[in-house]
Parts: sequence; C-alpha cells; structure tokens
Amino acid sequence: MSDRDYYDILGVSRDASIAEIKRGYRKAAVRWHPDRNPDDAQAEDRFKEAAEAYATLSDADKRAHYDRFGRQGARGGQAAAGFDPAVFHDFSDVVGDLFGGAFSDLFGGGHRSREEGGQHQQFELELDFVEAACGTETHIQVPRLSSCPDCRGRGAASARGISVCNACRGQGQVRYQQGFFSIARTCAQCQGRGRIVVDPCRSCGGDGRVQQDEKITLKIPAGVETGSRLRVSGKGDAGPAGAPPGDLFVLLKVRKHPFFRRDALDIHCRFPVTFTQAVLGAEVRVPTLDGEAQIKVSPGTQGGTVFRLRGKGVPSLNGHGKGDQYVEVQIQVPTQVDGRARDLIEELAGLEPDPPDPEDRNFFEKIRDLFS
Repeated sequence: MSDRDYYDILGVSRDASIAEIKRGYRKAAVRWHPDRNPDDAQAEDRFKEAAEAYATLSDADKRAHYDRFGRQGARGGQAAAGFDPAVFHDFSDVVGDLFGGAFSDLFGGGHRSREEGGQHQQFELELDFVEAACGTETHIQVPRLSSCPDCRGRGAASARGISVCNACRGQGQVRYQQGFFSIARTCAQCQGRGRIVVDPCRSCGGDGRVQQDEKITLKIPAGVETGSRLRVSGKGDAGPAGAPPGDLFVLLKVRKHPFFRRDALDIHCRFPVTFTQAVLGAEVRVPTLDGEAQIKVSPGTQGGTVFRLRGKGVPSLNGHGKGDQYVEVQIQVPTQVDGRARDLIEELAGLEPDPPDPEDRNFFEKIRDLFS
C-alpha cells in the first residue's frame, strides 16, 4: 500500500469537517470497490487505502496524531494489521445506502438479528370512472400468508418449542475476521432469525404462517387514475416465525366512461342541443361528477362552442382545489322532416340572406343538406 497523504486519498482539505471526510470516503469507497472494478488489480488496494484514511481522519485523536507525526506515526497506534477493524462497525452508515443489502449483509448488522419480514403483495383493482374521480370505499379479497392462529405466528407448538440458534448464538449473523475486515454474514442455520424451531406447529409446519383469503377494506381517495398505487401497510404476507409482515400495493385501473373524458384534473364532455335551442337560446342541464349543472345556451350558439364549469372537475389528490369541466355543444340536426315541420323549415330557408361564407356553416345549411 502506498504512502499517499490521507487527505489526498479522500479528496479533502486538511481542515475538512467530519461530514466532508465522510463524503470523501463515500466517494472513494464507491469508486474503488472491488465488485465495481473486477478488472482493476489496484482497486482493492485503493479501497483498503480509503478505509485506512477514513479510520484515521474520522477519529479526533488519531487525526491529531497523524497531523503531527504523519502516516507512519498514525499507524503506530493502530492494530497490528495496519488498520482498526472497528471502523467497519459503522461502515453501512457511510456506504450502505449506496450498495444496499449486499453491504448490510457483509459489514453491517452488529449484534442485531437480520430477521427478514414478509413479502410485499400486489393486487390489481379496476374502478368505475366516477368512483376514481370522486373517491369511494370498497372491499377486496386478497390471498396472502397470514400469521398462523394456532401458534400465533411463532412456528412452534409451544413457547418451549423454540431454542436459541447455536451457530450464531441468537445474533442472526456469524462474523469472520479476514485481514482487517470484520465480515458478518447471515446465519445459514437459522436464516438470520437467531432461533430454531425444535417443536414445529402442526398447522403451519413451523413456518408460523398459513395461506388465507382476507377481506380488506380500501378507502380510495378522490382523484386517483390508471396507474395510481395505494399502499396498505402490514397487509402483505406475514413474516416467517413471527417476523413483521410485508405491505400490500394496490394497482388501480380506471374504466372509460361513455360520457366523460378526463385530462389531468379537467373533465371534458359533449352535450347535444336541438337546433331550435341553438338558434333561440335555452337553459339546459348538463351531467357532472356530482350531479347536474345548468348552462345558459345563448341565441345563435354554434356547434363546437365550449362552456366552462369551474370547479366541476376532478379533486386534486393533495387536496388543493379541483379541475374544471368543459362542455362542447353538439347541435342535433333532424334526420327526417315532414309535414308542418318541413313547411316551416322551407319558409325559414326562404328568409335567409345571401349565402354565408363556405367556412361558416350554420344550421340552415345542415338542414338543406337533408334534402340535397
């Protein structure tokens, strides 16, 4: 291993704070970890070098000794192997979040049992359009591993049916010393539980869980949409031998509506009016998510005119306001006209002024199209 300056190794100044030293170590550990550099023969030495630098600079007394006497002086106060293994007792605090469970299993854990909880479950639920927009309460049947009622999740027929694991002495981990590394691995005999079931429950076979269908009540908040995911804590599979349960994730799919269409928080729809209502004007009632709303159709309203109903859209999931509803008017033109109605329309056609611009098709032209 080289005699590079510890501060240079971690990329920090000589007056760096503890937080800066930790960040420097984090970067160096990520960069030089052997698993990330399988083809670099120097990676392992650089990784150990960064660990040695951090072990010294993160300790106030060792850092002061190093600043005064240099690297060789600092080594004199450390373990014979050239490094203090205790630095790895909090190793997961420095880089565990970057490498995940692999480092937690290798270096972390201390004297804690690494008992794993139950698996998460996923359930797909189809909702009605209005239910999703307005919110609802519903019930679902979910197949899951539940805590065994006979042994209360212990896995043993009685309290005396559980003994401490001899391999790990109840710690759930077995430690090995490899050079200056203190390596902890999940105990293979008890799978990290720290205990062994010697008198298994007959109902669950020692697992502490049984397969059951459970009825779960869901409160669907207003404003969900296709792809929304709800989390129900503790309703996944129960953990083995009394370990904590996983969570249930409900993935939502919203059915299409024959009248409404959603765009973010806004609702769009098309509403038919008769040609006489469009010409003379009228007040019409339009369906909304929460009942009906009245729209005033002005005389001479053209097809395609859009009315805005403020606050009649979908509520925001965060509770901050609602969208709007946009109503597009569609003018209904009769497909069959006879008798008195035909006579009146023909009389009206005779009162028309000069033909309108071809770009501006009004309802009179649509009526003429019926007879062309």
